[in-house]
Amino acid sequence: MYQGTLSKASRLLLSAKQTFAKLRSFMGVYTVYWGLTRPYFYLLGILRIFLKRPESFTFRGKTYQYFRHFYGFTYMNERTVEVPLILERVRSNSARRILELGNVLSHYIRCDHDIVDKYEKADGVINEDIVNFKVSRPYDLIVSISTLEHVGWDEKPRDPRKVLNAFENLTSLLAPGGELMLTFPLGYNPELDRSFRENELHMTERHYLKRISRDNKWIEVGWDEVRDAKYGEPFGCANAIVIGIIRRDKNGKLV
Repeated sequence: MYQGTLSKASRLLLSAKQTFAKLRSFMGVYTVYWGLTRPYFYLLGILRIFLKRPESFTFRGKTYQYFRHFYGFTYMNERTVEVPLILERVRSNSARRILELGNVLSHYIRCDHDIVDKYEKADGVINEDIVNFKVSRPYDLIVSISTLEHVGWDEKPRDPRKVLNAFENLTSLLAPGGELMLTFPLGYNPELDRSFRENELHMTERHYLKRISRDNKWIEVGWDEVRDAKYGEPFGCANAIVIGIIRRDKNGKLV
């Protein structure tokens, strides 16, 4: 009886050792395989950018080309629509005083405007917290691409209400007759979503784009179609974004 029990235990131990050896072998092969093939995956991504037939989306009655770039794999996420919208606004105001919150556009174009980013260090980037950022001369145009949702939420310690302070300071930096245009994903930062729903951000205009396919196609929709949007579902990254516009009139009043 004792010998039979021992024999069974030995067989179980041997089976476990064999399973572990197979797993270790698999991990070794996988590590080598991924190391060798990873550059090809990147190459395929780059080829997809330049070889895929250009497509367009419509926003406020105007047609824009999807923005595809290897940096950040824009063809796979919301950058594909955010960048062309903000980039157009920056280029049409190039002679004016411009601030960008979050170092985004400089990865794709040469930027001559001011950029504030607390964490990303790069030439020409002001590493200050937007909550405390002050200037003696306000800006005619302020833009931000999916940055506001990280303020306070992806920081330690987490401060969900900090995003409201950031938004308030951004609007204070806006000159009379100026405009603030920003984008952010719905479903990422619950406090930002709540503030937006309850109109604590006091936006002049609110617009929405919704992702409708795995190959990253977007359409403009109404609030009811995105109010319950989730980040990362059913597609990766943002599935709906807000394009918010805040303006000051010539007397400096928010409208």
